[in-house]
Amino acid sequence: MPIKILKPLASRHIYPKVRIDTCELPNGQIIEPIILEFSDWVCIFALTKEQEVLLIRLYRHGVGKIIWEIPGGMIDPGETPLEAARRELLEETGYGGGTLLEMAAISPNPDNHTNRVHFFLALDVEKSGPQHPDDLDRIEVHPTPLDEVIRMAQSGKLLQVMHVSALFFALSHLKRIS
Repeated sequence: MPIKILKPLASRHIYPKVRIDTCELPNGQIIEPIILEFSDWVCIFALTKEQEVLLIRLYRHGVGKIIWEIPGGMIDPGETPLEAARRELLEETGYGGGTLLEMAAISPNPDNHTNRVHFFLALDVEKSGPQHPDDLDRIEVHPTPLDEVIRMAQSGKLLQVMHVSALFFALSHLKRIS
């Protein structure tokens, strides 16, 4: 039997950006998937001139822990992914300059997310000013050797799957893997 695209019979928002679609499967069964209508995001894998990765530590309520991440965030309305990457890098780390290259844009979860994540590699970034994190963000910046970041991802210390994906794309771009 061929794969079919499900067309919603009905949709309703239960919260802003959270939608429930009522769909009928080919066998007649009714399902109601929850869809998250997020804006696109950026993740920035930033390397200093000393070849250190800019890691950040911050609290994430979903897991109830302080975790390691790379800089990133939502693309604001009217902003390009590149503009958002530069803004988020500066806001979260105080670093800027250098060259930013978009490596890929993929879905964080095509089952229930409508958005894409744009991955950037920032090369030769330098400290250029103070951090300007959002009111809720308390962020520590930790320039970390690339090989240590690889070990952190392998051991599960780099918890966010999108940031591990950014590491993969960066290693490929840097010719550390083929």
